[in-house]
Amino acid sequence: MPNIDRITASVPDVARQTSEKRRTVHYNQIQGTCMVFPKSKLGFVFFNAIILFFLATRVYPVAAAESDPVDQLCRRLGQHIRGFQEGQCRRDGLMVSTHTTAQGRAMLSRDFAPLGNGHPPRVLLLGGIHGDELSAAVIAFQWLEKLASDHDPHFQWRVLPCVDLDGVFAQPSRRTNSAGVDLNRNFPTPDWSQRANEYWVKTTHRDPRRYPGLKPASEPETRWIIDQIEEFKPDAVVSIHAPYGLLDFDGPRDPPRRLGYLSLQRLGAYPGSLGDYAGLYLKLSVITIELPQSGQAPTPAQSNRIWADLLRWLDKQHVGEPRQAFQHPSDPAERHLIQTFQVGAEDSGPRR
Repeated sequence: MPNIDRITASVPDVARQTSEKRRTVHYNQIQGTCMVFPKSKLGFVFFNAIILFFLATRVYPVAAAESDPVDQLCRRLGQHIRGFQEGQCRRDGLMVSTHTTAQGRAMLSRDFAPLGNGHPPRVLLLGGIHGDELSAAVIAFQWLEKLASDHDPHFQWRVLPCVDLDGVFAQPSRRTNSAGVDLNRNFPTPDWSQRANEYWVKTTHRDPRRYPGLKPASEPETRWIIDQIEEFKPDAVVSIHAPYGLLDFDGPRDPPRRLGYLSLQRLGAYPGSLGDYAGLYLKLSVITIELPQSGQAPTPAQSNRIWADLLRWLDKQHVGEPRQAFQHPSDPAERHLIQTFQVGAEDSGPRR
């Protein structure tokens, strides 16, 4: 009868010997690679050059792709929104700004200008000012693609398709930015210091989703939008939100009664909101489009109808008029006028 202990003891010896043979063969193969220049510095350099080339062609492109802000955003929206076209998103020609979010993500935008040398109305289009309203960013991208395919877009456009990038990339996506601030309560309206915190405490009962921040324009995303307004000088601002399924308006002009399947339902002004800041304070037309769902974009037909009605309203209200000089109101009487507009659904109903 064979010695069981001896057989058992020989198993690791065989494995060890096999492993050593493999290492010897592998080492000899590596040596063979360098045998062109045996025992020379040139051979060592040549071998290391091959290794570096291998790493550069396989590792660094992946890292570069992962750091590309456009690729990141397109992939994120594609993961969360059914039917979102990631490839088209990457081909939309977005420009990467030097402005970044609190977490260092680059802001993205694109401009479209009509043909000719006139002074067409300017429209600023915003999507994703709340990070969990992903459908708003998707519609902004859809309309960006329409503008890209239009040889003469008729208006001058600046598109910021997804403002709250840190909120979008949070796990899960959230309404506020990375500092926990609701960007749509952080704009420097004249009454911000008196009303923003009081409204948050008494009306929203300290709802963390609507925290206005420690001071107006405290957030880099808010300051970026303010900079865009001051630089671009829009006649109208279109801000896309979700999920209330309605149309809101702030500003001195007659509002659109309907855009597609969305009907006008004015929500009132909120301290620190974009509608309050740009519509009542700066006297721009601010159209707020509230989509019915945050996680599902409208159908192409619904999106096209909203877009067509929006263009008709802009054409009726703004085309053919001389551009007004853009300036911040400083008259105390004008600031008081803003407060008289702050009526409506502050204490009930949807809060965008």
